[in-house]
Amino acid sequence: MSQTNVDPITLTVVWNGLLAIAEEMGSTLRRTAFSEAVREGEDFSTGVFDRDARLIAQGNFTPGHLGSMPYVVRTVLEYFPIEDLKPGDAVLLNDSFLGSGHFPDCFLVSPAFLDGKIIGFVCTTAHHIDVGGAAPGSQKVHGVTEAFQEGVRILPIRLIREGKFDTDILRLILGNVRAPEKVQGDLRAQANANRAGVVRLESLNVQYGRDVTEAAYDAILERSEIRMRELISKMPDGIYSFDDQMDDYGPGTPPIKVAVDVTIKGDDIEVDFSRSSDQVPAALNSYINYTRAYTFFAVKVYCDALLPQNDGGMRPIKAKARPGSFFNPTFPAPSGGRAALQIRIFDAINGALAKAMPHRAMGAFSHWSNPNIGGLDPETGKPFVMYDLMFGGYGGRADKDGAEALAPVMNCRNIPVEVHETYNPVRIHRLELMQDTGGAGKYRGGLGLRKDIELLAPEAVMTGLGDRHISQPYGIFGGRPGARAETLLNPDGKAEALGSKDVTTLRKGDIVSFRLAGAGGYGPAFERDRKAIIRDIADGYVSAEAAARDYGVENE
Repeated sequence: MSQTNVDPITLTVVWNGLLAIAEEMGSTLRRTAFSEAVREGEDFSTGVFDRDARLIAQGNFTPGHLGSMPYVVRTVLEYFPIEDLKPGDAVLLNDSFLGSGHFPDCFLVSPAFLDGKIIGFVCTTAHHIDVGGAAPGSQKVHGVTEAFQEGVRILPIRLIREGKFDTDILRLILGNVRAPEKVQGDLRAQANANRAGVVRLESLNVQYGRDVTEAAYDAILERSEIRMRELISKMPDGIYSFDDQMDDYGPGTPPIKVAVDVTIKGDDIEVDFSRSSDQVPAALNSYINYTRAYTFFAVKVYCDALLPQNDGGMRPIKAKARPGSFFNPTFPAPSGGRAALQIRIFDAINGALAKAMPHRAMGAFSHWSNPNIGGLDPETGKPFVMYDLMFGGYGGRADKDGAEALAPVMNCRNIPVEVHETYNPVRIHRLELMQDTGGAGKYRGGLGLRKDIELLAPEAVMTGLGDRHISQPYGIFGGRPGARAETLLNPDGKAEALGSKDVTTLRKGDIVSFRLAGAGGYGPAFERDRKAIIRDIADGYVSAEAAARDYGVENE
């Protein structure tokens, strides 16, 4: 710990400089990436660390990556001691347990140097659209029973040595994926972002000196911890529990119990998922890093959504689950589809903390959908992987309706229809909000989203990754649940209902209609303002029939 005092102005400038580094890394990654997942969907994250591998600052990206990064960087230093690292080096890993829970998320960690000594680290994470395995997109759930089936597993390796890619390692990776050009392009984009971050971090240390910057780090972490503890201490002490479920882990399988117990005591908070189901023989398990990441996020949102997420702010929060459980599986439990869990982790904690802080709570989210469609593109003769992100509504809140078609707890973006149709043999027929799907309440839940995709290639494999086909998104404090989701094959012909996690072979001309659940409402429907109901009818969010049924209001 540095003993140098930092004046408030310098501290503010250094802090904003760190945020700028993380954001510039993100901008560099986005602008130089090859895949739609990274370039358009922004399924990536960036972080800045000190020489002791403490997370100091992060970009405003996806919490599943960011909450895992501190453990990733520490792990890298276990494999590569500081004295073995050189300027220009970068270490890559994607292991589910060591990383953020599934193989597509690849972390790249680079040291920053000044006068021959390491002064910190930068890290990027990017979701690669394919890392091999049983199905295109590497997120197949049903039929995958162990991690070895999920694609190329990378324990920490030095992919870049003194600024140059190790071509042997790169060739090994690219030889095991379906879209090598895009994977290579995104890896190089991560290297670009890391290089930019290293240069900026070194420059910051040169400008203010190591003693000042290290003292600023200590002050940032100390103040973050103090503020987080202040906010937790304002919550009423107690144990708050909530139970929910995932529909299943594939066709014909039982639901998965999602149960949480949140203990608030003084200025500490513990979130325990141990009552949840055991790990399952399908690629849907949540390794502890991922469970921990979204626990940090949920608690931070309840305390102060704008509070920096760094090592200091995380100290008062403990996430746990019994070994061998769904939220802390043991290797080689498969986990490729674990992205489906991020909303449910948040929803479970939200349901528990609603009992302690009702003014901060919300109805359950519409569950998002993350399908992958892959096959051979007849125009190029090469494999294609269409990775999609579909977002429904937010739950109703204590003072407003849920937002529509907005990314929930992951901070990604909708990938434009035009991009999908340009790079994949598909045609998008519909992208629309669905009337009467949001849960009724004093404040209405957001609507579900419908997206219809036609395959133009002779054949492709689709892996579904959604939920809430069976269990509805809950409403709170008298609010009603949102409508259930469904997935239909050829909805305008002889429609066939598909499960949320089915693997389906598509033929040319097949249309898959993804219909996301609506979000839950907040408060009793009879308390809703009449003007808001009339406005919903005019906007097409609620039909006249539903307004009469759910709210007792006739559209005059």
